[in-house]
Amino acid sequence: MPTFTALTTLAGQRAAEDLGAALERLDPVPVGVGVSEVEDGSGLWEVGGYFTEEPDGIALALIAKAHGARDFTVSELPEVDWVAHVKRELAPVEAGRFFVYGSHDADKLPGDRIGLKIEAAMAFGTGHHGTTLGCLTALDKMLTRGLVKRNVADIGCGTAVLAMAAAKVWPNPVIASDIDEVAVEVARANLEANSMSDRVHVIEAAGFDHPDFGQAAPFDLVFANILKGPLVALAPDMARHIGPGGHAILSGILNHQADEVVAVYGREGFEVSERDVFGDWTTLVLKRAA
Repeated sequence: MPTFTALTTLAGQRAAEDLGAALERLDPVPVGVGVSEVEDGSGLWEVGGYFTEEPDGIALALIAKAHGARDFTVSELPEVDWVAHVKRELAPVEAGRFFVYGSHDADKLPGDRIGLKIEAAMAFGTGHHGTTLGCLTALDKMLTRGLVKRNVADIGCGTAVLAMAAAKVWPNPVIASDIDEVAVEVARANLEANSMSDRVHVIEAAGFDHPDFGQAAPFDLVFANILKGPLVALAPDMARHIGPGGHAILSGILNHQADEVVAVYGREGFEVSERDVFGDWTTLVLKRAA
């Protein structure tokens, strides 16, 4: 079955959301619509539609003009068995003592490494991306320094790979959350695949907006591998939920955005303990003042 994409950009979140809503009313109807901020500091938002038959170019042009967007770029995607492709392309990832792998590579797990199995069909957060690799490396450095964290949270957990890593090395259960219902299901499936369903408590929540976080706080370590915008917005909540002397491991930050994130968290009482670059991405380890 062919798949077509129609993508455009425009300024402003509200305008982008309105355009996304208009896109959903097209005929043929898209099977999915996405609205997301372009993380390059431009202030632009991307709106995309996904179709199983070629969309109406005239209708796309009209709604783009009506909402002040650039013309849609329409592309036909080749048919690909993505699960098979991921299995071929995603080799195991090593981050210090951690070894992230798919079930197809289970025989490659070294005996002296901590294995984290992430299924190929659930590829976001496999460790191949610089943000996840950065967070795992930061955790490995903490362990090397002999730090022990007894109350850990993972905000925007995705596959739950970071929550599982923490639960593998420290005795207490970890609380993890994601704003996306599908991501929560993916996280729970990965926990089951790793026999860790009783070690990580996964909930659907935006940031810390769930009673379970209030009951579990204060945390002495919080992971947040999301994006700069949400990280900046979370800074006050981070300060409220992390105890004195506790740490935050933050990523999803493009290198040129790191100074802004550091400044925002500095105003909330955090100082930089570690700052590492992995490709285009920066991982920050911040410590809350004691």
